[in-house]
Amino acid sequence: MYHNSRNSIPARLLLKLICPQLIDPPKCNIGLGKETTLQLSKHKPAHIYLSARTPPKGLAAIEDIKASFATPADCPPITFIKCDLASLPSVVEAAREFTSKEKRLDKLYLNAGVMALPPGVTEQGYEIQFGTNHLGHQLLTKLLLPTLLKTAEEGADVRVVTLSSAGHIGAWGISFDKLKSSMDSLFTSTGVRYAQSKLANILFAKELARRYPSITSVVIHPGVVKTELWVSMINWKGVGKIIPMIRDKFYTSVEDGAKNQLWAGTAEGVNTGTYYAPVGVTGQETRTGCNMELAKKLWDWTDKELEPYTL
Repeated sequence: MYHNSRNSIPARLLLKLICPQLIDPPKCNIGLGKETTLQLSKHKPAHIYLSARTPPKGLAAIEDIKASFATPADCPPITFIKCDLASLPSVVEAAREFTSKEKRLDKLYLNAGVMALPPGVTEQGYEIQFGTNHLGHQLLTKLLLPTLLKTAEEGADVRVVTLSSAGHIGAWGISFDKLKSSMDSLFTSTGVRYAQSKLANILFAKELARRYPSITSVVIHPGVVKTELWVSMINWKGVGKIIPMIRDKFYTSVEDGAKNQLWAGTAEGVNTGTYYAPVGVTGQETRTGCNMELAKKLWDWTDKELEPYTL
């Protein structure tokens, strides 16, 4: 989250650090979340809040960012908030902590995610990739929505930037009847489950824009970026052995990968309800990603599932 001061880019900002499950802790304090925080911090926002699943990962990222400044005083305030998106009570606690400290929120980056995980479920029994990538983010947004709307009423340029992926092309729709399971079958590979979660990100962002026009809600594809999001694929038989080589040679750097979300969160001419490929390219989502009837159905279904979780 991010709070504006004079001659700066936006004000209070909350970022979810990309920190996939099942990876070595020393490797988790890197990625698009950290790079986005670093670049935004150079413009002296009033306050940045950064979240990760475990404190050592988030705190290490913050220390690295602070070390990039000439003196500690040059770095704007960056506060860590613990949040595990695979645990809805954890999301509630994160939102509760933020709202106890702040009455303003200008930018919300829904930046975290998991990919290519084996079959599994979240703490509440939802398919692990869908539950983490979509449900957790919609709950966080829902709980912070009053703060976002109040900030917008004051004339601020309030934005919610959701990270999706071109990988959503692998999803033909949302399997509502299977979401409360691991979706482990011959016809639903980990790639299909991931694609479904990324499609859900697009539909969520577009429906958020439709329901709340005072907020600019956009969804972006960062590109194929050299982050640790790919680490779970390294353990795959066969192809896993070549993933590091392909990643190091062909994937986009983290610095370049963060450009689209930085642009989406700060530039003029960004249109609400739009999916942007890097950087600022429109019209790249599938027909299903443009299905507003499905977007409404997903929102309503998700909102019903999230009813028990309040501040």
